[in-house]
Amino acid sequence: MIALDQVHKRYAGSPVAALDGVSLEVARGEVFGVIGASGAGKSTLIRLVNALEVPSAGRVTVEGIDLATLSPGGLRALRRRIGMIFQNFGLLSSRTVADNVAFPLKLAGVPRAERAAKTAALLDRVGLGDHAGKYPAQLSGGQKQRVGIARALATDPDILLCDEATSALDPETTRSVLDLLRALNRELGLTILLITHEMDVVRAVCDRVAVLDRGTVVETGRVADIFAGAAHPVTRRMLAGVGA
Repeated sequence: MIALDQVHKRYAGSPVAALDGVSLEVARGEVFGVIGASGAGKSTLIRLVNALEVPSAGRVTVEGIDLATLSPGGLRALRRRIGMIFQNFGLLSSRTVADNVAFPLKLAGVPRAERAAKTAALLDRVGLGDHAGKYPAQLSGGQKQRVGIARALATDPDILLCDEATSALDPETTRSVLDLLRALNRELGLTILLITHEMDVVRAVCDRVAVLDRGTVVETGRVADIFAGAAHPVTRRMLAGVGA
């Protein structure tokens, strides 16, 4: 579904590569985690997958299509198939919950009545059907992230990218959001690529994980196998802080 093949990314003026020969594959329908400390290259990786960045070398493909070969129209069509949720929620403060969720549909030219029906269904799905008329400032952090998830689902994506989507939330709220993501994965067949710095998040929701350190993948495998016997010192250090 998603593949990175020997991907390098170096930003102008930087003495080190943000990504240095990264290769990984994400299968259709799985929840794949990428974990690493701050500065490991996680956000760069996810920006390459939705073509907000282009690799300095190597290939990024989605369903076998090299993103570098797409026209501007092709990129727009691809991005409609990729939902994105963010650490800081990314909601429009001056718009209601319903208007935030409907915004991608409005940009896509979906008629008003169809937008309203779909928005209502999405808010029901994430448990916020009675919050449609509220504004982001009236919501808790977990509710804001659920709005972000509903908005990400508006264009019926095949892929959901999660960039530190729970790092601003308390543990209980984190669990509820992860439960929602896993339910969406199972019910909709969504392929989820989840970026995090927390091994507890990986353990709770991911099928497989890649450990990123200073721009390189140092270990990858099924979550159960990594937790049972991590091979790399970086992975073992991350596991040392995980609760029982």
